[in-house]
Amino acid sequence: MPTALITGAGRGIGEASALRLAAAGWTVLAGVRDEASAERLAAQHVGITPVLLDITNEAHIAALAQVLPERLDGLVNNAGIGVLGPVEAVSISDFRRQFEVNLFGQVAVTQACLPRIRAAAGRIVFISSTGGRTPVAMEGAYCASKFAIEGLADVLRVELRPWHIGVSVVEPGPTDTGPWREIDTMLDDMEEAMSPDHRELYRPHTVGMRKMVGVLQPRTVPADVVARAVERALTDRRPRARYAGGAQARAMLTLGRVLPTRVGDALAARMGGWK
Repeated sequence: MPTALITGAGRGIGEASALRLAAAGWTVLAGVRDEASAERLAAQHVGITPVLLDITNEAHIAALAQVLPERLDGLVNNAGIGVLGPVEAVSISDFRRQFEVNLFGQVAVTQACLPRIRAAAGRIVFISSTGGRTPVAMEGAYCASKFAIEGLADVLRVELRPWHIGVSVVEPGPTDTGPWREIDTMLDDMEEAMSPDHRELYRPHTVGMRKMVGVLQPRTVPADVVARAVERALTDRRPRARYAGGAQARAMLTLGRVLPTRVGDALAARMGGWK
């Protein structure tokens, strides 16, 4: 019976991935940040064992040595946050917080797990985003962190090749998870955090972003759509470097790849309402 550790399993894509893998016969160690999430997950499937894991907490990372098996077949680096705002207005402390979770925490967990993954010739999966390949205005800190994850995964895939460790990236688009359900509040907080001058300068961007959210929110895909891509990355005989998180994400990635940069920039500005 294969075993996987999933970070950020308390909700959203992490929770959906834990449930999908457990139903497929995996033993799942589900990284969560609170007891309520632990109890909820444990009650949903006997194959899920919650593990207290804040990936920015050095003590939690060190404690993995006591809870992980000697062989680990899969690691799903899913935990992440999103900092919104124009690059000019996002504080350096918020930029650092974005990278502490979305990049440095992922590296710390991966380093802690690698000896066990090597022993099993297992797989590593990073949850990125369509924003890790196609940048989104007003999400500069988030996109930068996901671009970094894409590069990290590419390097690891080559470095770990001698031990037959597959490294893949799953790239979701708009997904029906907590952040998308709470996006209006997040946008309110973003505006409040901006200085009056920045708030006025970027007012067209903020209005455009709210309109875009209104269009995309009803079109978000269930988290299990992304979880299916995670399962494929862990089980395909020859894992691909990248998996789109469903058809909508695939279409967004394809559009970003084929459009000339100038055209893509102009289209993004027009759609955002600040052409």
